[in-house]
Amino acid sequence: MVFFANRQEAGKRLAEELKEFGNNNAVVVAVPRGGVAVAEPVAERLKIPLEVVVPRKIGMPDNPELAVGALSPDGSVVLNHQLLWWYGLDEKELKPLIEKELGEIKRRMELYRQGRKPFDVREKHAILVDDGIATGYTMFAAIEFLKKKGVSEITAAVPVAPSDTAMELSKRVHRTVILHIPEVFYSVGQFYGNFDQLTDEEVINILEKWK
Repeated sequence: MVFFANRQEAGKRLAEELKEFGNNNAVVVAVPRGGVAVAEPVAERLKIPLEVVVPRKIGMPDNPELAVGALSPDGSVVLNHQLLWWYGLDEKELKPLIEKELGEIKRRMELYRQGRKPFDVREKHAILVDDGIATGYTMFAAIEFLKKKGVSEITAAVPVAPSDTAMELSKRVHRTVILHIPEVFYSVGQFYGNFDQLTDEEVINILEKWK
């Protein structure tokens, strides 16, 4: 069942739920690429800055689509140790994948910033936005990164998430805003009418508005 026509509509609906947080001490932090399109109407509605953080999923060595964790821009990892144990994997086996993804994080951060310095999030209320979460590990990595950067509090805001991930997410942040927690969840895209992937150029064009 489709709950959101596209990311823009999802972002506008999130913005309504977040409007009480529109103040000078808050910043919207988006997870690219799709999260940037959702975050845009949130930042516009709340009239606060829009920043990005680029975590990357760590996939299984022989099955990249199956996430065993995620990597944050500072190189720290959040791993699903139960899944690693289940498949008999050692963390050392993930090292080549982690190094590859670190390179991609660096490339994207430089590309998206276009020479701009990172926004100082210390003592800020970070509203962390993505277009939806499945396992949640990229969001978890972003959360740990923001905590290390010294934010005062974190609100995780997403249009859709499965119940088990939503519960785990709530343990890691000050509050969660989730528009839809379905009983049956296969993928984030199933809840969107249009879930086309954003290009790097589209992400850059959105972020240009907050120079």
